[in-house]
Amino acid sequence: MTHLAPVVQTRALAPVVPIPSPDTPAAILSVAEALQPDLTQGFQIDALRLRLEMERAFGGSDATGAWDWKLAYEAGEAALVLFLRKFGRALLARAGSPSALLPILAKVAGLLPTHTRCSEEMERFQQFSTPLPMGLAALAAAQITAHDLVLEPSAGTGLLAILAEIAGGSLALNELADTRADLLRRLFPGRPVTCFDAAQIDDHLDADLRPSVILMNPPFSAVANVDARTTEATARHLRSALARLAPGGRLVAITGAGFAPVAPAWAETFARLTETAHLVFTGAVSGAAFAKHGTSFETRISVFDKCRGGEAGGITADLARPISPDVASLLSLITARVPPRLELAQVARAGQGHTSPFPGNLARTTRTAPTGSRATPATPPTNTAPQIEAAARNLWNAT
Repeated sequence: MTHLAPVVQTRALAPVVPIPSPDTPAAILSVAEALQPDLTQGFQIDALRLRLEMERAFGGSDATGAWDWKLAYEAGEAALVLFLRKFGRALLARAGSPSALLPILAKVAGLLPTHTRCSEEMERFQQFSTPLPMGLAALAAAQITAHDLVLEPSAGTGLLAILAEIAGGSLALNELADTRADLLRRLFPGRPVTCFDAAQIDDHLDADLRPSVILMNPPFSAVANVDARTTEATARHLRSALARLAPGGRLVAITGAGFAPVAPAWAETFARLTETAHLVFTGAVSGAAFAKHGTSFETRISVFDKCRGGEAGGITADLARPISPDVASLLSLITARVPPRLELAQVARAGQGHTSPFPGNLARTTRTAPTGSRATPATPPTNTAPQIEAAARNLWNAT
């Protein structure tokens, strides 16, 4: 595979044409739609370019309070969602494996500005979206197929959700923040979006909504409607999500690196979680994984498979591994160490999409590590728009 070389292209800036009193989610989407062609062509999007698009869409500057940089960064993330919806499946098919796709996703995400201006809301509610490379690692661990209904309890701007979608899963999204929830409805039309506190997600969703996969990046210590921080926040989110997961389903969680069974403070929590689930993998990564999104907090991916009737849970993950220096190293561990999915005790609602390019499928029940065999990558239909294929090919072959 040929990696993308550092981008040195620039583009002329469009004139600023303010529009009055915009609806915030619509304005964010407008900025995303303006930026998405830049991503396709490999243009670097600097803070000035982002500022001018925000001023155009919101009819004023951040200095006058028309918008803030949290909204600007969310517009950039929405542009990545639009990019992946247009080209993601073609790139995924061409890559053939998560490891091969990682460099191009990292390069495309790197075209956007680093989140250097965190708002009070971002800090208070820990609204740090999952960077695309970290999302790809979580997706590889989930092993999503076209039969999966995928729930994301804290969906944010949809960066995890769009990866699940291009892997073939159907989506059920939840997001407590109103603006983000409205943006998700625009980015994922026709997909259900709820607005519950994800720490009690099992109490609020319809009883017949039973996901076979849950992808989650919960707040590490923030609790809805509570000013104080609590280290129990992550555990609450995981307990409720596991309760909602279909027996035999898989939960992949991105948490703080310290949330691990070997930590004395969390030993009892993991004992409770593994009463109803198997912890089959856990691996931490350095803070560099989230640096692009405004935090250097060390993080961890943990994989739980929910017990089926009569099964006893437990911990089978290797707990002695050192922290990975980067996402590529963590992804290699996931590829080698995460076992195949369990067979579902009850079949969740069938998804829409194509065969997953990720290892494993719902019919495999062995608990050995995945072998070198892989499911056949999906090939986009030959009658799709030629310009989409051409653009994907140009991105892949860029030097």
